[in-house]
Amino acid sequence: MDRDLSVVFDADHDELAEHFERATHRGREYFYLPDERHGVERGTVVTGDAIVRGFPSIPRVLVLDPGIPDFFEGPVTIEEKLNGYNVRIARVDGDVLAFTRSGYVCPFTTSLAAEYPLDVFFDDYPETVVCGELIGPENPYTTHDYEEVEEAALRVFDLRNRETGDPVSVDRRRERCDAYDLPAVPAFGTHEPDAAVDAIRDAIADLDERGREGVVVKSADGRRTVKYTTSAIHRADLAHAFDKPFDYGRQFLFARVIREAFQSVEFGEDEDTARQRARDMGEAILLPAIESIRAVEQGESIGDTHTVRGDPATIESLLNRFRAVGLHLDIEKDTYEDGDRVVRFTKVADASRDKIGHFLSGGTIDE
Repeated sequence: MDRDLSVVFDADHDELAEHFERATHRGREYFYLPDERHGVERGTVVTGDAIVRGFPSIPRVLVLDPGIPDFFEGPVTIEEKLNGYNVRIARVDGDVLAFTRSGYVCPFTTSLAAEYPLDVFFDDYPETVVCGELIGPENPYTTHDYEEVEEAALRVFDLRNRETGDPVSVDRRRERCDAYDLPAVPAFGTHEPDAAVDAIRDAIADLDERGREGVVVKSADGRRTVKYTTSAIHRADLAHAFDKPFDYGRQFLFARVIREAFQSVEFGEDEDTARQRARDMGEAILLPAIESIRAVEQGESIGDTHTVRGDPATIESLLNRFRAVGLHLDIEKDTYEDGDRVVRFTKVADASRDKIGHFLSGGTIDE
């Protein structure tokens, strides 16, 4: 590792450097931090002399009132929190690279980033990292679709200094996105903290009805942020987890039950409405698990299924990366359309498949 980390971070170079993992992308060596260490964000990348800071975690508020007025002192902007995958895009030694939340260079997302006018943007702002959400179909990480998006698409939610991680103010960020034709996340206006409570509730009601994820509330300078999510996404998360119950189910359960409980109380639900919320949550947990047990009983694979489309070399690099990190891929379709390679694959949930099979065969469980 060429860069002296102690110059940038408040940590001893050797102690911090030992936690970075080495990887390569098309012959380029880089180092990424898979977990937060010594106050340095997960996903921080070092390549040559360049540092790309990881994206900081965003705290969650469970009660809007008094949560929002207590957390913020001045005007706040309410923006939609989209259901996709987090990506940071930066230009390093002339190459525009897309980094996942965990810090590795994704060949698929890097190729997709070339469809946006990022080179022009980086000519004017070379030390900036573009933080966005990749949403829509035909991507290798998430399965949530948006009716207005026909293919994997970028939505920018932050601009930050590549090395310090300092954010650009909300107004300036949105102005730059407009100026460079970079699509931004939708916004629900700017309000004083007290007034923002009702504005957030209105936004959440609308988003919940449409099955969308929630909102992120940001101070004007972009330095303070909190998130708040819909009941629809809590149920969707649980359904996604419990169709692979022995891979994700348990760790997903408690947090989302608590979110639903606080939301029900804050929204002043009567007994009938609260009971319907409980029934909906129960179905989100139990029905996917039942479907997965039946699938394994019938000899089928279970897991997350994705379709990706792109340059054949890029798709091969993506699949090889997944296999290198230990994912078991079940390739269901592998064809070529108009020069693109189109692959439909399932990331097999091995733990759930094996344990379900074990119990179906009469195995016991320790509780």
